[in-house]
Amino acid sequence: MGRRPVTVRVARWSAEHPWRALALWVVFVAVCFVGGNAAGLQEATAEDMAVGESGRASVLIENGAFGDEPAIDNVLITSRTGPLDSAAAKAAATDAATRLRGVPGVAGVGDPVPARDGSALLLPVTMSGDPGTASDRVEPLRAATAQVQTAHPALRVEQVGGPSIGKALDDTLGADFKRAELLSLPVTLAILIIAFGALIAAGVPVLLALSSVAAAIGLSTLASHLVPASDSTSSVILLIGMAVGIDYSLFYVRREREERAKGRGHVDAVEIAAETSGHAVVVSGTAVVIAMSGLFLAGDAIFSSLAVGSILVVAVAVIGSLTVLPALLAKLGRWVDRPRVPLLWRLTARRTGPGWFWPFVLRPALRRPLPTLLVSVGLLLALAAPALGMQLKFPGTEDLPRTTPAMQAYDRLAAAYPSNGTSHLVAVQAPAAQAAAVGAALSGLATRVGGDPLFAPVEKSGPEIEVSPDRRVSVLSIATPFSSRSDEAGRSLHRLRDEVPAALAGIPGVSYAVGGDVAASEDYAAHIWRKLPVVVLFVLVLTFLVMAWTFRSVVVALTSILLNLLSAAAAYGLLVLVFQHTWAEGLLGFTSMGAIVTWLPLFLFVVLFGLSMDYHVFVVSRIREAVLRGVPNRQAVAEGITGSAGVVSSAAIVMVAVFSIFATLSTIDMKQLGVGLAAAILLDATIIRAVVLPSLMTLLGPANWWAPRFLRGRGRHAAPGVPGAGDRMPEPELVRAG
Repeated sequence: MGRRPVTVRVARWSAEHPWRALALWVVFVAVCFVGGNAAGLQEATAEDMAVGESGRASVLIENGAFGDEPAIDNVLITSRTGPLDSAAAKAAATDAATRLRGVPGVAGVGDPVPARDGSALLLPVTMSGDPGTASDRVEPLRAATAQVQTAHPALRVEQVGGPSIGKALDDTLGADFKRAELLSLPVTLAILIIAFGALIAAGVPVLLALSSVAAAIGLSTLASHLVPASDSTSSVILLIGMAVGIDYSLFYVRREREERAKGRGHVDAVEIAAETSGHAVVVSGTAVVIAMSGLFLAGDAIFSSLAVGSILVVAVAVIGSLTVLPALLAKLGRWVDRPRVPLLWRLTARRTGPGWFWPFVLRPALRRPLPTLLVSVGLLLALAAPALGMQLKFPGTEDLPRTTPAMQAYDRLAAAYPSNGTSHLVAVQAPAAQAAAVGAALSGLATRVGGDPLFAPVEKSGPEIEVSPDRRVSVLSIATPFSSRSDEAGRSLHRLRDEVPAALAGIPGVSYAVGGDVAASEDYAAHIWRKLPVVVLFVLVLTFLVMAWTFRSVVVALTSILLNLLSAAAAYGLLVLVFQHTWAEGLLGFTSMGAIVTWLPLFLFVVLFGLSMDYHVFVVSRIREAVLRGVPNRQAVAEGITGSAGVVSSAAIVMVAVFSIFATLSTIDMKQLGVGLAAAILLDATIIRAVVLPSLMTLLGPANWWAPRFLRGRGRHAAPGVPGAGDRMPEPELVRAG
């Protein structure tokens, strides 16, 4: 017998020295977590996150060192019923101004501004201190406004503005994520208890996942000094870490229990689980890492940060499944099946054979593979078709949840003081000696485009041009009377970008860019569409190579990536059907923005491709084991899928349940992420794995395992079912996947 793989040797050592392995794991997690906290988090700057021309405009404006404008909040006074009593409103405004001037953090209170239709009175409040932290310091202002409301019950007196909305949004998102965390753990445990029928067996995967997340968060904090972190990194680590950590543990624990049920000792059962499921964990972990590393090619600081966090948590989960998990299983022994839940235990651990459900589901694919394949693929392609019309846009203020008083007040503010649309920002950098020439060019530009109906007319006082203290940077604000997500606003942006080069021609040493909300949305969408094919190609090529080498089969590698592409495309189509239209608004509690959130398609692809490969590697590994034992192809497909159906279904149900919780969160981006992930995993674990995969592998027969001569290998690494695949068939108990 040849030298055992390193995964088996590591697992064997851990099983024979469980206390040492457990102690090393605890020390590793503690050092990572404490070390990360001690090092501190390095967050990405605006320059790091600059994308496209709008990003260059932001950098130019930042280089101008204009100084931060103070944060402005407002007190909105409206009538509860009927027309607003102007005298009562003025009295309330005077009361509010008096109270607010005495509040710490208030730099000044402006004069009340009446609405044109007389329906409201607006009192502007200027806050002192850093505008970036204004939302953290707005609570005393809200408390003073509440006192004014109590003193004037006949009126509606509300705090509304950027700081108030920011505070309300932070509170809403914080409550959302806390609720998601509180729900996800009990739901996950409940599903695992049903899957295993025993409490300890259910707790082991959760323990590994949580410890992997803790270690990865610490490591990602250290890594942020090389790749700056984004606000979403910790959330993604939690999401991916719980998914893969529980998956890998499920695969391992289930196989170890199977081997013990056959009469093997604890250490031997762990060793066999390491050589089969452990190997599948390494391969699937590698596939996830490859998929996530594709995010580096996006050329975006946020995606790079998410890639680092995801790769770290997957790597830690793989290491944990090969070290501390065997140690836990060996130390617990049969105690892993305690305490038992009587009814569930009889339905899970004591069940023998494949049962009736999965053979029934597989029957069409095994008996009539070609029609089954054509029908199932046709249905998935039909579901994917709407993705061809996918629109990408940033969510705006109008997409924030209206459940908070601050957003309800914002709607009343917008109704009483209608917006004049949005503005584009033309940022120009030139030598200080050219400031006058730049100003004249920008004034001419504003006058010229002001006659176009795509733009608002220039005010009589002249265009709004701001010059930096060193006179090197000038910024022109050009208004358009359309909302930021309208087609007209997009056309005005492109028209302006066509005009700017000619307007600034002839000025030496000039650099310029057009930014603003419209530009940021358009540029980021173009960036995603430009980078998505590059990321997809990178992930497909590397995944193909890994799968071909692992299974010694070009056909298995090719069908693997095709099936995962089909799953991702169907998820895209479902997202478009749900969120670009209005039919699901009442069901999921959202208002359609007529588009998909800009960053979602790229991120969704790499996550889905990585997580889907978990199931694929595990299922195909079981099929290959059967083929290596000499089982005919059709029977091997049936054995592999029915033998892995329980663990794959359990893992999928856990992920679908957790991702579905995200679909209940308040913001539109989290809803889209939750629905996209849950739908894709559900499709992948049901239609793809139970219908498309078996029908395709049944139809291909021995051709599944075709490979060129250099890839076939010999002995245990040989591709089964092809000439030159080795001199003899391995003994049944030593057959391993890969």
